[in-house]
Amino acid sequence: MGRIVGIFAAPHNPLLWRTLRGEVEPDLLATRDAFRAMRERITELRPDVLVVVGTDHMTQWFHDNMPTFLVGRSDLVPTTFFNEEREFGIPQDVLVGDPALGLDLLRGGMAHGVDFASSQELRADHSIYLPHAFLSPSPDVAVVPIFTNCIAPPFPGPERFFRLGEVIRRAVAESPLDRRVVLVTSGHLATEVGGPKQFRGSSDPEFDEDAIRWLADGNVEEIFRELTLERMLAAGNVTPQFLNFVVAMGAAGGAPAAYAVGLRSRFASSPFVEWKAGER
Repeated sequence: MGRIVGIFAAPHNPLLWRTLRGEVEPDLLATRDAFRAMRERITELRPDVLVVVGTDHMTQWFHDNMPTFLVGRSDLVPTTFFNEEREFGIPQDVLVGDPALGLDLLRGGMAHGVDFASSQELRADHSIYLPHAFLSPSPDVAVVPIFTNCIAPPFPGPERFFRLGEVIRRAVAESPLDRRVVLVTSGHLATEVGGPKQFRGSSDPEFDEDAIRWLADGNVEEIFRELTLERMLAAGNVTPQFLNFVVAMGAAGGAPAAYAVGLRSRFASSPFVEWKAGER
């Protein structure tokens, strides 16, 4: 039987790849230290596999062919697209997959109300690769990527993201595989890319404060009520990737987060959140 032993949420801003390596500027020191602390916590949990929930940034799926929720189930997961390497210096790599667990998540989703698409030929972009690179105890720890559509409207509502988290936890528990699983969801607080509010710190500090409070308090009803498409897009044009954190909240059963912070820097605020997952 599988077990989720840890539930986390972290940023995947591709600009962090270069800026957190080598000498780090003062406004990014807290972000660097938060990644290190989260990695230490995950290492203590001794995971066999990271299930990483991220969003494809229209690198392999587009408006004409966009899965709502997709689980990867391949032996090897190649990473990084040409534009990510060119613009951000993120290297191409190949992660170890866990296709057996991916298949159990696919079956569990279908049994419990999440109609996953699936792929054995996907490539992971920075929404999967950066959390694994920054947080995995070892490059050899397997990954099962789950992609959600937070990039090409219309999006599923927050209720469906919460339900996805519930089903992931149930599918892991029902899997006959003996796996210690850490769930990592990656996304944003308020963030603008290519618009007038880009690279001016947070594009909506009020949204950031509300979002961290929702997670810290376990305020599911307020998330369902307040997390509208209009509010997310007003906060910044890629802010809907905050929906991935609602997946973590669902996996935690709506419990308040044990730790939740949004760290401000020259970029958008960087969220770091942890929920208790029960018995280790």
